[in-house]
Amino acid sequence: MSLGQMRHFIEITEPVVSKDARGFDTVTDKVLARVRAYAEPRRGTHQWANLAAFSTATIKFQFRIIPGLPVTPSMAIIYNGLRYRLTSVDDVSGLDRYIEVYAEDWEPKAGG
Repeated sequence: MSLGQMRHFIEITEPVVSKDARGFDTVTDKVLARVRAYAEPRRGTHQWANLAAFSTATIKFQFRIIPGLPVTPSMAIIYNGLRYRLTSVDDVSGLDRYIEVYAEDWEPKAGG
Protein backbone atom coordinates (compact mmCIF):
# COMPACT_ATOMS: atom_id res chain seq x y z
CA MET A 1 0.00 0.00 0.00
CA SER A 2 1.58 3.23 -1.08
CA LEU A 3 0.89 6.64 0.35
CA GLY A 4 -0.55 7.66 -3.04
CA GLN A 5 -3.46 5.22 -2.65
CA MET A 6 -4.25 6.49 0.86
CA ARG A 7 -5.83 9.72 -0.32
CA HIS A 8 -8.93 9.81 1.88
CA PHE A 9 -9.06 11.28 5.37
CA ILE A 10 -10.94 9.41 8.09
CA GLU A 11 -11.56 9.94 11.79
CA ILE A 12 -11.39 7.01 14.18
CA THR A 13 -13.79 7.64 17.05
CA GLU A 14 -15.19 5.94 20.10
CA PRO A 15 -18.59 6.63 21.64
CA VAL A 16 -18.59 8.41 24.99
CA VAL A 17 -21.74 8.23 27.13
CA SER A 18 -22.44 11.06 29.56
CA LYS A 19 -25.49 12.06 31.60
CA ASP A 20 -27.12 15.44 31.22
CA ALA A 21 -28.67 17.48 34.04
CA ARG A 22 -31.94 15.52 33.83
CA GLY A 23 -30.22 12.13 33.99
CA PHE A 24 -30.57 11.16 30.34
CA ASP A 25 -27.69 9.51 28.52
CA THR A 26 -26.05 11.51 25.76
CA VAL A 27 -23.72 9.78 23.33
CA THR A 28 -20.98 11.80 21.66
CA ASP A 29 -18.00 10.79 19.55
CA LYS A 30 -14.49 11.24 20.92
CA VAL A 31 -12.04 11.54 18.02
CA LEU A 32 -9.04 9.31 18.73
CA ALA A 33 -7.16 9.86 15.46
CA ARG A 34 -7.38 11.53 12.07
CA VAL A 35 -5.48 9.55 9.45
CA ARG A 36 -5.11 9.03 5.71
CA ALA A 37 -6.66 5.82 4.44
CA TYR A 38 -7.50 3.79 1.38
CA ALA A 39 -11.28 3.47 1.05
CA GLU A 40 -13.03 0.93 -1.19
CA PRO A 41 -16.83 0.83 -1.24
CA ARG A 42 -18.63 -2.47 -1.83
CA ARG A 43 -18.77 -3.46 -5.48
CA GLY A 44 -18.94 -6.48 -7.76
CA THR A 45 -15.38 -7.77 -7.44
CA HIS A 46 -14.41 -11.36 -6.57
CA GLN A 47 -13.23 -10.28 -3.11
CA TRP A 48 -16.56 -8.66 -2.27
CA ALA A 49 -18.47 -11.61 -3.77
CA ASN A 50 -16.63 -13.97 -1.42
CA LEU A 51 -17.56 -11.77 1.57
CA ALA A 52 -21.22 -11.43 0.60
CA ALA A 53 -22.29 -14.65 2.29
CA PHE A 54 -21.33 -13.65 5.82
CA SER A 55 -20.55 -9.95 5.90
CA THR A 56 -22.76 -6.89 6.20
CA ALA A 57 -19.79 -4.66 5.41
CA THR A 58 -20.35 -1.89 2.87
CA ILE A 59 -16.85 -0.39 2.78
CA LYS A 60 -13.23 -1.40 3.35
CA PHE A 61 -10.56 0.88 4.83
CA GLN A 62 -6.82 0.32 4.98
CA PHE A 63 -4.51 2.60 6.95
CA ARG A 64 -1.23 2.53 8.79
CA ILE A 65 -1.11 1.18 12.31
CA ILE A 66 -1.27 3.95 14.89
CA PRO A 67 1.25 3.33 17.69
CA GLY A 68 -0.48 3.10 21.07
CA LEU A 69 -4.00 2.96 19.62
CA PRO A 70 -5.49 -0.52 19.31
CA VAL A 71 -8.37 -0.34 16.80
CA THR A 72 -11.31 -2.47 17.95
CA PRO A 73 -14.82 -3.21 16.62
CA SER A 74 -16.30 -1.03 19.40
CA MET A 75 -15.00 2.05 17.57
CA ALA A 76 -16.44 3.90 14.58
CA ILE A 77 -15.02 5.63 11.52
CA ILE A 78 -16.28 8.93 10.17
CA TYR A 79 -15.66 9.28 6.43
CA ASN A 80 -17.21 11.90 4.13
CA GLY A 81 -19.60 12.94 6.90
CA LEU A 82 -20.98 9.41 7.42
CA ARG A 83 -20.44 7.11 10.42
CA TYR A 84 -19.41 3.51 9.90
CA ARG A 85 -19.55 0.72 12.48
CA LEU A 86 -16.50 -1.58 12.37
CA THR A 87 -17.37 -5.21 11.66
CA SER A 88 -13.84 -6.62 11.47
CA VAL A 89 -10.31 -5.40 12.12
CA ASP A 90 -7.29 -7.29 10.76
CA ASP A 91 -3.55 -6.79 10.51
CA VAL A 92 -2.62 -6.90 6.80
CA SER A 93 -0.11 -9.72 6.22
CA GLY A 94 0.75 -9.86 9.94
CA LEU A 95 3.54 -7.32 9.51
CA ASP A 96 2.22 -4.72 12.00
CA ARG A 97 2.27 -2.00 9.35
CA TYR A 98 -1.28 -1.69 8.05
CA ILE A 99 -4.78 -2.36 9.38
CA GLU A 100 -7.65 -3.52 7.19
CA VAL A 101 -11.11 -2.64 8.47
CA TYR A 102 -14.46 -3.73 7.09
CA ALA A 103 -17.31 -1.48 8.15
CA GLU A 104 -21.03 -1.02 7.64
CA ASP A 105 -23.24 2.06 7.56
CA TRP A 106 -24.21 3.21 11.03
CA GLU A 107 -26.89 5.61 9.87
CA PRO A 108 -30.49 4.43 10.32
CA LYS A 109 -32.16 3.17 7.18
CA ALA A 110 -35.59 4.33 6.06
CA GLY A 111 -38.45 1.88 6.52
CA GLY A 112 -36.71 -0.20 9.14
